[in-house]
Amino acid sequence: MTLASDGSIDANGLALLVAAENGDTSGFLYRELADDLMRAISRSGLPPGTKLPAERALARELGISRVTVAGAYRLLREDGWIDSRRGAGTFITGRRREEQPWGSMLGSASPDAMELINAAPRITPAVREAYAIGTAATDLDSVGYQPGGSYAVRSAIADRFTARGVPTRPNNILVTAGASDAVHTVLESYVAPGDRVICEHPTYPGLLEEIRAVGGVAVPVPIDPLHPEAFVDAVARAARQSAPTVAFLIPDFANPTGTLLPNEVRRRLAATLIRYGILAVIDEVSTELSIDDLDAPIEPFGAATPEGTTISLGGLSKVAWGGLRIGWVRADVGAIGRLTDGYQRRQLSVSAVDQQVAVAVFADLDRIREERRDYLRIRRDRLVTDLSTLLPRWEFVVPAGGMSLWCRLPNGLSSTMVVEQAAQRGLRLAAGTRFGTGYDFDDHLRLPFVRSPEELAAAVGLLAGAAPVAPRRPATRTPAAMVI
Repeated sequence: MTLASDGSIDANGLALLVAAENGDTSGFLYRELADDLMRAISRSGLPPGTKLPAERALARELGISRVTVAGAYRLLREDGWIDSRRGAGTFITGRRREEQPWGSMLGSASPDAMELINAAPRITPAVREAYAIGTAATDLDSVGYQPGGSYAVRSAIADRFTARGVPTRPNNILVTAGASDAVHTVLESYVAPGDRVICEHPTYPGLLEEIRAVGGVAVPVPIDPLHPEAFVDAVARAARQSAPTVAFLIPDFANPTGTLLPNEVRRRLAATLIRYGILAVIDEVSTELSIDDLDAPIEPFGAATPEGTTISLGGLSKVAWGGLRIGWVRADVGAIGRLTDGYQRRQLSVSAVDQQVAVAVFADLDRIREERRDYLRIRRDRLVTDLSTLLPRWEFVVPAGGMSLWCRLPNGLSSTMVVEQAAQRGLRLAAGTRFGTGYDFDDHLRLPFVRSPEELAAAVGLLAGAAPVAPRRPATRTPAAMVI
C-alpha cells in the first residue's frame, strides 16, 4: 500500500483494504466496520502516524452512512488503535490500549470481580520463610548500592546454571529488577531501530510491547504445542525471508501455549540460529515450573552448541513470588560488561533486601519448586476437569508445566466477545488477540490456573454462562492464517 507524501491513506485506498476483509460493505454496522478497519490496519502494515481519511470521504467510498463510520472511528479511538486531533485529523497510533503490558491488568474495577488476566501465583510458605531469613540477613549498615548485583546472589544464580549443565561463574551474571527488566535490558542493547526479532506466535504481550519500545520489528513464527518440531523449519524460513538479528524464544513451558521443546528440537533450533547468524535470547522464567514428571531432564538451550552465542534471562516471579523483583541475565563476560554499562545508566542498583531474600530462596529452591509444583498441579487438573465437563467443545493441550491453558474456542466464537460477556458477570480475562500481532487469536483464550480450585470452578461456571450469549463471528470474517 502506497501512502501519500504527507503520510496519509486516501478514502479509496482504505476502502479497498476494508473490502478485502469483507466484500459486502453495504450492510455494515459500526461495530462490524470497526472490526474490519482494525484488521485492515493490522494486516496491511500501515505504520503508526498514518493519517486516515475523513469520515465523510470514507463513508462515500464504502457506500454507507457517515454515522456508521463515525461510530467505528469512535470504537477504534476507545481501543487505542487511532487518535483524533482537532484540526489535524485522525491518525493510527500503532498501539491498542489493551496491549498495555500492565495498567489495569493488575487491578479490578470492582472488588467483587475475579481476575484471571495474569499468570501470577500466590506466595508459598517456603518463600515466606525465605523473606524472614533474607530480611534478617540484610546488612543495613552498608550503603546499600550493589551495582550489577551482590556477589552472593550472582553466585547463587551461577550455581543454579552450573547444576543444570551450563558452567557459570558470578561474572557471567547481571542482576536486574525482575525478569521484565532483564528483557528490556537485553533488547535495548542488542536491537537497533528497524531490526527484526523472531518470536513465537502466540507469545506474551509484554514481549511484543518491549520489541516495539526499542524500535524493533517482531517477526512472529507460529508454534504448535502438538508439533513443536515444525517450529525449527518455520524459524529457518523466517530467517531466510526477514534477515532477523535476534530470536527471542521461550523453550520451556512457553507463555501462553505451555509448549516445551524436546531436547532434540532445541538442538536443531540452536544450530539453525547459528547457521543464520542470529543471536539467541532465551527466556527461562518458566523453566522451574515443571508439573509432570518428564521423560528426560530439560536441556538448557544452547548447552549442546557452545560455539553459538546464547543470552539467557530469568527471574523469581513465577517460581517464588511476583513481589520479589529479582531477575538476571546470563551471558559471556564481554556481553555482561556491555549489558551492565547500559543498565547502570538508568538503574544504579537492585534492592539490597530483595537480593538477600533471593539468596535465601536459592538456598531452598528445590523445596520451593516442589511447593509450586503441587500448587499448580492441583489447580491445572481442576481447571481441565471443569472445562471438559462444562465446555467440552473448547480445545486445549494439557501442558506439562507452566501456569495456563491456551484454549481454542468453538468455530466462530470470538474471544473478544467472550471477554466482554464474562466481564459483565464479574470475571476479568485477557482476549486472545493480546497474545499475537494484529487481530490474530481472536479464536483463543488464555486461562491461567493460579487461583484456588474453588475460584477456578466458579470461573468456568461464569464462562459457561458467558460463551453461549457471546456474539459469534460470521464465518467469512475469521482471522487470516499467519504469514511469515
